[in-house]
Amino acid sequence: MEFLAQFHPKIIHFPIAFLLVYLLLELLGAIFKKGFFSKTAHLFLLFGVLGALAAVLTGNQAEDAFEGWNKTTSAILDIHSTYANITLWYFTALLLIRTFLVLRKKFNNLFRYIFCILAIVGAYFIYQTGEHGGQMVFKYGVGTQYHIKTDEMRDSLKEIISDQQDKIDSLSSK
Repeated sequence: MEFLAQFHPKIIHFPIAFLLVYLLLELLGAIFKKGFFSKTAHLFLLFGVLGALAAVLTGNQAEDAFEGWNKTTSAILDIHSTYANITLWYFTALLLIRTFLVLRKKFNNLFRYIFCILAIVGAYFIYQTGEHGGQMVFKYGVGTQYHIKTDEMRDSLKEIISDQQDKIDSLSSK
């Protein structure tokens, strides 16, 4: 399933957008007390969780497919991966609890405000995930064509050096 790795950079923007729009709609629902905002927020939360699941799955594949990890990028990846999983499970828990409350007709104004606060906390997790993912890509070139080309150049140089060393060794032995 390594082919999924190529979709990670494209997929990640969907859960970010859906979950941040969820936060906005949750706030609007609490402020204006309109059912439309609350129901739409619930839908965006569902789509955001599904998108986050896809992002984590493709991210795991991207991690396995990339071969240029070093100490620094591996450390950043660990933080990124941790926040991505926290984000996924956090919003999944919000979705399950919110769905339970809605089905039981217990999602009242108090819970609207509580979910606004919880959604803001979730936005922090989204930020941290994106911050560390962006750092890997934009600061260290992980998964970019630049990184791929430098890896190819390094491999070519190693091969040339090895060939030259073999020639030197053969001359030395004569």
